[in-house]
Amino acid sequence: MKPAITMYRAHQAAQTHPEVSISEFIGVRNLHLSSDAIQGSMRLAMPDQIELEYVQQMMMWLLFKKDPRHIGQLGLGAAALTKFCYRQFPHAKVTAIELNPNVIKACHQHFKLPDNDERLQVVEMDAMHFVCDRNNHDQFDILQVDLYDAAAEAPALSSPAFYQACADCLTADGMLTVNLFGNPDNYEANCTANLEALESAFDAVVWLPMVHDANTVAIAFKQAPSVDFEALYERATEIRLAMKLPAAKWVNGLKAWMEGAD
Repeated sequence: MKPAITMYRAHQAAQTHPEVSISEFIGVRNLHLSSDAIQGSMRLAMPDQIELEYVQQMMMWLLFKKDPRHIGQLGLGAAALTKFCYRQFPHAKVTAIELNPNVIKACHQHFKLPDNDERLQVVEMDAMHFVCDRNNHDQFDILQVDLYDAAAEAPALSSPAFYQACADCLTADGMLTVNLFGNPDNYEANCTANLEALESAFDAVVWLPMVHDANTVAIAFKQAPSVDFEALYERATEIRLAMKLPAAKWVNGLKAWMEGAD
């Protein structure tokens, strides 16, 4: 283990992390951090599917890439993305970074998160430390970022330096998806600041229409793609049939954004 990480984890042991609570309603189990805010969900009858729409949107990179070799997630939540990617891409590595050990424990106990193995690594660590570690640069085809504390008023990490470090962790044609949920009182300002920070680090940034209370999911490209909407709709059909994800909605959202940007 690298000395820098060893020192960080020794310091981290003294921190107090939010406690996790679990609720269930009509067959859906929810994870909370010291509040009523839902930090992740799982339908008990389909534990490996993605329940929440915004979390499904975090998979919209599938429109542009079929065969990732290494997928990273910053923020574990209820492990929906981690489990889904682990099951759906048997030849890919999946690495999830989570600061709160209570969340990791809850995901194993209540949300059917598998144990670590040669393909799956769930690491207790600060996401900023992870992306700034040069050993992690140029290692990921995909990063999925959903970082919130117990208050869940804005992304926990959102600076230009953070997003640049995320870009550094991606391969040349890598992509990042990020959830930009926020407090309604300052949502627009927070969302704008995050998008500007993303645009400073990536070649192209697009976002989908808001879903749920205030969830906006953006996708950032290290290299701007060539967009053929007919091909994207065909790919969306493949995704729906293979993975049961409403990918045509993502294409509709991307198309509406691009038409509005013209």
